[in-house]
Amino acid sequence: MKQDIQTTLFQLLKQKIAGEDSLGNALSDILSISPDAVYRRYRNETPLTIQEVKKICGHYNISFDALCEFGNGKVVFSYPPLDTFDFSLESYLEGILIAFQKLKSLSSPEIILSVNNIQLFQLLNFPQLVRFKLYFWAKTHLQISAYKDLPFKHEKTSETAFSLGKEILQIYNSIPSQEIYDPEFMRGFLRQIHYYYNAHLFEDPEYAVFLYDRVHMLSAHLREQANIGKKFMFGTQAPASGNDFKMYLNETINSDATFFYQSKELQGLYLTHNIMNYLETTNEHYVNDSKLIIDKQLANSSLISIVNEKERNNFFFEFERTINSFKKKIEADLSF
Repeated sequence: MKQDIQTTLFQLLKQKIAGEDSLGNALSDILSISPDAVYRRYRNETPLTIQEVKKICGHYNISFDALCEFGNGKVVFSYPPLDTFDFSLESYLEGILIAFQKLKSLSSPEIILSVNNIQLFQLLNFPQLVRFKLYFWAKTHLQISAYKDLPFKHEKTSETAFSLGKEILQIYNSIPSQEIYDPEFMRGFLRQIHYYYNAHLFEDPEYAVFLYDRVHMLSAHLREQANIGKKFMFGTQAPASGNDFKMYLNETINSDATFFYQSKELQGLYLTHNIMNYLETTNEHYVNDSKLIIDKQLANSSLISIVNEKERNNFFFEFERTINSFKKKIEADLSF
């Protein structure tokens, strides 16, 4: 086992364990060796055998390909397979929470986002919107058979889902972020609500109006965060320090949704995949290339949090006018 591969494997293991246990304890049971023997392998004094690598990769779901040098143009991604989803709000949020907990465990983490249509973490301030988005994904895009003849109906968010969403929000809010928005923000989501109304896919047609009202509330809350440059949960007070929020406006369009993170130990990337799923990689070449593009996006965008009040007001004015346009169409139809 080459030393660079062995070192990479132990780096990946430290990310997986994320401080929940020591390497010695975690691997001694898996490999049936003493903790001292584990640390000799960690220090590259003893090479790992192929069988040991197989056991480690199998237990921690690490691709052996990720340990090998492919050169430029080849990248290994991890992703949650669709068959692992039961498409409940709880199941979807659990996977996101695990990823955020790992990110929070790193030293001084930071986030840069390019937002394409929705900003899921801000959406979590209003769980009804996330539930509709997940339902739309399962029924309309993936055509899950269990949803075939099932209309969307008003249901109270479960205590479990509410708790998961709140914990994700708390972690997201605690990590400084730079976020790039564009004029198409939430337009696709608004059209999806309108499509469900026209297709008679709401059990109660008036629920479409309820969802548009929630998008209005999202707009007001996002505007308040942009005004002061701080992230905070809807219904609470903005913090006096920390939770830094830099909101940028790209006046053209964000062609994809990218979640870049960095810390003292690690850089990585999440990309949207199959609409609401996600890919993850820490491949150095790919992450660096992506960061270069994100930096150019930031340079070509205008900072509208705290400063540039005129541009900030114009962005939210147009957004809210679009919400009102969709809402009034449905209200007029309901009045007949």
